Amino acid sequence: MSKVLVPVANGNEDIETITIIDVLRRGGLTVTVASVHESKQIVAAHGCKLEADVLLTDVADQMFDAIVLPGGMPGAEHFRDCELLIDMLEKHDIEDALLAAICASPAVVFGKHGFVVDKQATCYPGFEDGLIGAEYVADQPVVMDGNILTGKGPAAAMVFSLTVLGNLKGYEIAQKVADDLLC
Repeated sequence: MSKVLVPVANGNEDIETITIIDVLRRGGLTVTVASVHESKQIVAAHGCKLEADVLLTDVADQMFDAIVLPGGMPGAEHFRDCELLIDMLEKHDIEDALLAAICASPAVVFGKHGFVVDKQATCYPGFEDGLIGAEYVADQPVVMDGNILTGKGPAAAMVFSLTVLGNLKGYEIAQKVADDLLC
C-alpha cells in the first residue's frame, strides 16, 4: 500500500489541505499528516483547526511514496523554512518519489529549494517568479514533469488530489473516487 506524507503548517489553505487528505484516504492510500510545528494542532489560513497525526520529527527517518504539500500563506513559508522538511524532500527526490505541491508551495518551497529547475510547473498566479529555473505553465490547473506535480490553487485542489491518487494507485482507482465524489 502506498504511503503518503502530507505536511501541515499554520496558515495552510483550508480547502487544499482537507481535499488532499480526504481524496487520498478515500483512494486507499496510507496518509500521514505531520505538523511541521512543535504542536500537532494547526490553524489553517481561513480558521479551520486541524490536528495532525504526528509531528514531522516523528517520521523524519521514514520513506514515503509521495510527499504532498498544500499551499496557502503563511503555511508555504513555514514549509520553506523547515530544514527537516527540505531534507526529507531532497531524500525523496533522489529516490524519485512523487513530490507534489499546490498554490503558493510550488514557488515558495519547490522554487526556492531548486526542485523545479528545468521543469514545467504551475502555481497560484502572482507567485510564478518564485518558480526559479522552471517554465511557468499558466493555462493548466495541474502540471506534471518527471516526479514533480504542481497545482494552481484552491479550485484545482480536487483535480490535483485525484492526479496524485492516479499516479500512486492507477487511473481506475482515481476514476472510481472521482465518480463517487460526482466529479
